[in-house]
Amino acid sequence: MNWETVIGLEVHIQLATQSKIFSSAPTAYGAEPNTQASAVDVAMPGVLPVINERVIQMAALFGLAIDATVAPRSVFARKHYFYPDLPKGYQISQFELPIVSGGHLDIVTADGVEKRIGITRAHLEEDAGKSLHEAFDRETGIDLNRAGTPLVECVSEPEMSSAAEAVAYARKLHSLVTYLGICDGNMAEGSFRVDANVSVRPVGQTAFGTRTETKNVNSFRFLEKAIEFEIERQIDVIEGGGQIVQETRLFDPDSGETRSMRSKEEAHDYRYFPDPDLLPVAIDEAFIAAARAHLPELPDAKKARLEAEYGLGTADAAALAASRTLADYFEATVAAAGDKSVHGKPAANWINSELAGVLNRENRSIADPPVSPAQLGGLLLRIADNTISGKIAKDVFDALVAGDGETADAIIESRGLKQITDTGAIEAFVDAALADNPDQVKQYLDGKTKIVGFLVGQVMKASKGKANPKEVNQLMVAKLNAMSQAG
Repeated sequence: MNWETVIGLEVHIQLATQSKIFSSAPTAYGAEPNTQASAVDVAMPGVLPVINERVIQMAALFGLAIDATVAPRSVFARKHYFYPDLPKGYQISQFELPIVSGGHLDIVTADGVEKRIGITRAHLEEDAGKSLHEAFDRETGIDLNRAGTPLVECVSEPEMSSAAEAVAYARKLHSLVTYLGICDGNMAEGSFRVDANVSVRPVGQTAFGTRTETKNVNSFRFLEKAIEFEIERQIDVIEGGGQIVQETRLFDPDSGETRSMRSKEEAHDYRYFPDPDLLPVAIDEAFIAAARAHLPELPDAKKARLEAEYGLGTADAAALAASRTLADYFEATVAAAGDKSVHGKPAANWINSELAGVLNRENRSIADPPVSPAQLGGLLLRIADNTISGKIAKDVFDALVAGDGETADAIIESRGLKQITDTGAIEAFVDAALADNPDQVKQYLDGKTKIVGFLVGQVMKASKGKANPKEVNQLMVAKLNAMSQAG
């Protein structure tokens, strides 16, 4: 039987506020356990929640960015469940009247087709605390530092049909919220966590199959693996005569498998009702207008502009536009070099290849680059004016990464790397290469013209890479052709 997959994602986006959603307690990551939990967060008797206005502003900004409806009136509810890390016995969330409804994100599928993924809703809620098992023998520790941390939960429509599409959607959403500045996007610290709802059904069937929810996946690679495993597991169960149980599952990165956690709760299990301690959130047109005024250039618009303004290809523009910080670095580099039409494509090539390689190798962020835009822009200038060749430029780049010089010019000067452009000097190298390699010259004259690459290489070797390769090639071909005509 042929099967098709139906996937929807629920993404918890931690908002980058300084204080929590209903208290003034800080949200900084990494503090000692239970040192950032106020009386409100731990549900001491008599305390009342007070909404953090910045949270509402960030949610409205997000709603506008996904082309959704930002509700003029939204309501907080109590979602009841009982875990040790939930001090109140309920979570303050939004249910029937969320702050954001509708919207969409456009992704590009593996075969290059653009696909629109609908967004059902995005609602505000507080995070729970954290249960810690590893550090205790047969006991569980409770850290309430995260309790009350503000979240936007973004719920997609079940419109993704593969793990690759789900990852593309999650990456696009991650890029968007970091562009907006409403989330730092640090998945390792739990700032961006994905729950994957997965079901399978026979091809052609319209009814959904029974879904499972794999909770709190904190990397794109794990998300892809978790979904792929769950698809295969569900197909195996059904084809083996079994039935899929609607449940919550966890992904184990060590085994690459999902495992059962608990039966999946329905909305009625949580006994939602409006929180009597919090008034409805009322937003007027002036509030929406102020949020709209703070919208930055978003990834899709930036990608289109980079293509048009700098003459970039789609792949290069998409890679740069995926990160606001990376795109800013690119534009600052080109500005330092001085001419968009000349330096746009070379800058993109260097950033997406050489610089990206260093960042990956050294596990560094573009926010802390080993080479500044001004340094890279200076290097591009020296390539463009033929001061150095592309090969030598890589050596200069490596020296900049190592901190061996403040500028490309300083490194070129101190190491004597200026390219040889004097025609007489180059001609001497070419003549020597022709004289020293008679067999290869004969091959060229016999019609094996590709051997010219070997002869040019001999010149570059003899000149220690300093001869202008374009001039070497032109002169070499001219001399060989003259020899051929002379008979």
